Amino acid sequence: MTTSAALAAAVDEMTRVLSPHVDADWTVPAGSLEWSCVQTAAHIGHDLTAYAMQLATLADDAYLPLDLEVRDGTAPAQVLRIVRGCGRLLGLAIDAAAPGARAWHWGPADVTGFAAMGMNETLIHTWDIAQGLGLAWEPPPEAARTILGRLFPAAAADDPVDALLRCTGRRGEGGTDWTVTAALGPDSP
Repeated sequence: MTTSAALAAAVDEMTRVLSPHVDADWTVPAGSLEWSCVQTAAHIGHDLTAYAMQLATLADDAYLPLDLEVRDGTAPAQVLRIVRGCGRLLGLAIDAAAPGARAWHWGPADVTGFAAMGMNETLIHTWDIAQGLGLAWEPPPEAARTILGRLFPAAAADDPVDALLRCTGRRGEGGTDWTVTAALGPDSP
């Protein structure tokens, strides 16, 4: 199930994997991204904060005009601390949301959509950063299965990690537009 606990586990995994490498060169590109590793980590924090604000305010027609700015020169250890705090904010927004709460993410998304998007953002960009730092790491299979079930329900998942990396354009031929699949259809409960 996609919950605040699953989101917290994803953020804990990011911290576990990346914290031992905070003294590495985080100015290198994060995998195939144009962003550096430190910019990619800051982006995770930005998106977790944006998702929290969407859900906390029940914004129903667009993204709020909000950006998280991590100051240039912030050390990787501090950026990871910021991301942990941003993940906690999203977890609190998920836990505080009323049953049936919806907020805009390319359509109405529920708390499970925001939790899955937070997990996806955290773990996929952790993979990108790991690639940039030369670390052999992949998202945990159970977390990948959870994300696939909510954001990519049509994805074949014999190998959930490979499927998730394919759906997000990290392996194989392109990816899926996951921003649209987070929204609920008109017949959703």
